[in-house]
Amino acid sequence: MKSQPYVQTKSFLKVMNGEVCFPPPVWLMRQAGRYLPEYQALRAKAPSFLEFCYTPELAAEATLQPVRRFGFDAAILFSDILVIPDALGQKVAFEPNEGPKLDPILAAEDFAKLNTPLDCGRLSPVIETIQLVKTRLSPDIALIGFCGAPWTLACYMIAGKSVPDQAPARLFAYRQRDLFQSLIDRLVQASIDYLAWQIEAGVEAVQIFDTWAGVLPFAEFERWCLMPVEAIVAGLRLRHKDARVIGFPRGADHHLMDFAARTGVNVLGLDSTVDPRWAAKTFDRGLVLQGNLDPLALAAGGLPLETGVQQILSAFRGRPHIFNLGHGVLPHTPIQHIELMLDVLRGGSAK
Repeated sequence: MKSQPYVQTKSFLKVMNGEVCFPPPVWLMRQAGRYLPEYQALRAKAPSFLEFCYTPELAAEATLQPVRRFGFDAAILFSDILVIPDALGQKVAFEPNEGPKLDPILAAEDFAKLNTPLDCGRLSPVIETIQLVKTRLSPDIALIGFCGAPWTLACYMIAGKSVPDQAPARLFAYRQRDLFQSLIDRLVQASIDYLAWQIEAGVEAVQIFDTWAGVLPFAEFERWCLMPVEAIVAGLRLRHKDARVIGFPRGADHHLMDFAARTGVNVLGLDSTVDPRWAAKTFDRGLVLQGNLDPLALAAGGLPLETGVQQILSAFRGRPHIFNLGHGVLPHTPIQHIELMLDVLRGGSAK
């Protein structure tokens, strides 16, 4: 099934600037990736995932593939949040079917091995990717850059892998508080530098992914999630005063009001647990909201998908809203379901 014809007029940036557009602009977290056959063919050309991210021609093509296929209103840079630890000198690898593997930071001597400042040479292929994409992307489609938030990066850097409860980083923060603060401070500055370079290369907005924000109690959330993102936004705007920033503190339901009020982000990304009706009524209309279809509803398709899209459209109609998922596209998501989502979203047939 084909999506209905749709004319883009850079509505993503209009909404980021506070305008109301209907239908809302749409892009999807992890919109490039394993669910696309053309991505699978492209990925086979690189010996490792990190080399794939650092090969501008391949990364640029991966960035453009979903926009070319689906006509999304924004492209997001194809890369990974762990390029920052890599550029800080921590060994990073991606094992097939196992996820990322890092040499864990366990003590002060491990922290002392990190680079100061961020190695801009290591990240130059990412900047080249952005420049390549800008030469090939339609001027009607926005380009988004991104980084991982300091807390989420620290979780990987300390555990050396992904763990569901992030206990290694949480215990480290309790037991070695000063050292953990030093790591967070290093990541704040690295994130400011990295996002500033992306803006200078041509991205028009950036998203800060705090994937593991929801595991922390309030006091720890304020110190390790809220304050670092606040510092990144402030530092970035000292260098680019009009920087457009999306904050995505996944799982931080009870902290969203504080996060929106204090960080200064232009857009608040909502995960799938947030009631869109509550969000639409609660947050000031000057704050753009993004989200928040359940990725599993997209994978399921049919009535659950159509109902989910309609509920979100109904809740956010009349206020600035960017349509997205509550997290990333799942690898087993059928392409036809994304086409159906776009048909419903843009007012076409939902048969």
